[in-house]
Amino acid sequence: MMSLRLRLSLTLGAAFALIWALAAAWMLSDLRNQMMFSLDQRLVASARMVAGLMEQLPPVPSKGEGTHFSAEQLNIPGGMACQVSSLRGEILARSHSDPQQALEAEKLGFHDQMIDGAPWRSFTLARGDLRITTADRQIEREALNMSILLAASVPVGVALLGCLCLLWLGIGQGLAPLNRMRDALMRRSADSLEPLQIQPLPSELQPLLETQNQLLQRIGKTIERERRLTGDAAHELRSPLTAIKTHLQVARMTEGNARDQSLARAEEGADRMHRTLEQLLLLARVEGSLSFDDGVQCNAEQVAKLAIQDAASGDRQRIKFQAPGKVSTAPVQMPAVLSIAALRNLLDNALRHTPADKAVELSLETTGNRVQFVVRDHGPGIAEEDLQHLTQRFWRNGQSTGCGLGLAIVQAIVQRCGCTLHFDSRPDGLRVELTMPLQSI
Repeated sequence: MMSLRLRLSLTLGAAFALIWALAAAWMLSDLRNQMMFSLDQRLVASARMVAGLMEQLPPVPSKGEGTHFSAEQLNIPGGMACQVSSLRGEILARSHSDPQQALEAEKLGFHDQMIDGAPWRSFTLARGDLRITTADRQIEREALNMSILLAASVPVGVALLGCLCLLWLGIGQGLAPLNRMRDALMRRSADSLEPLQIQPLPSELQPLLETQNQLLQRIGKTIERERRLTGDAAHELRSPLTAIKTHLQVARMTEGNARDQSLARAEEGADRMHRTLEQLLLLARVEGSLSFDDGVQCNAEQVAKLAIQDAASGDRQRIKFQAPGKVSTAPVQMPAVLSIAALRNLLDNALRHTPADKAVELSLETTGNRVQFVVRDHGPGIAEEDLQHLTQRFWRNGQSTGCGLGLAIVQAIVQRCGCTLHFDSRPDGLRVELTMPLQSI
């Protein structure tokens, strides 16, 4: 797998190289055009200079086929050729650097021609009865062009190489905070869940560090929930198991009514253990990240009826449901399983603390986009200082016969689904208000 540093270096380096290559091509093309223009202007200047010089020299014989001038006499730069001819095409004078074949002077201005198998660039100027032609070899022009382009390309190449080196070092320096995070994680022990503290850190990497710390925090909470669930299960199941084992041993050693009574108590202990296990598993699911959404939607009245139906068997007829004349048909904005479970646990708790000859009252009221369930029992009530302990796991007062998980589950559902829970202890019993959100219709 290619490293991030190498990938960034290759990507940015390729972009740098492409931009520099285009800029260099543009610059070198412009430089070539400027140089060729300068060489052409040198031909023009040389032709004009020779024309001025010819005006100062004695007249050249009309039959001047053999007349030659040196380049120094005509002030011709090295590598250039010069030819003076008449309007009739007679060559009156030539420099010694001229090729054996005469230069074509019929066309005025610039002209490319082949002489002695080699390309030449010429310029012809008309001055009176004379035509002055200056020329130089294309091969020499190209050689000069290549030397200039090479001289200009070397600094560009060196600068590009230097930029790539600086780019490699800069990317490495920019990725240094990531390396510090990696080293900090590698130095940590496997069971360490403390937040990472890395300073200084660029603002772009701060969200990554915060997300990492949030992940460690969630992992810590999950591990703590598992430990607590294991401890709670071990603590709560030890007593029922011991009681069941004791009653079974008594039943094995007795006969008649004593045996039947011990078996009945063992069965009650098994039922209690089963109920405790179900409550523990439900609490673990509610506090965890498991989804309860099964696509089923219930309105407030349906939640109340289903909760009454699931309440403690044999006692559900003691629940008195007071439904208002007009209730919203909007579904509850939370999984139906959780809404029913929360209300059912409140009803079970109320039935457990209400005398057998009295009823538990359940009413509901919708206000805006929320529904409020009110569960009222007629038990002895709860002391004010004990209200804060009602939703704690396995907390029970001296009069409770439950496992101490029902209200803890309700509190977990309230926190998960955006509900509210309020306890109001009165002399004639406990009043519990559970408010749930409703979906918009």
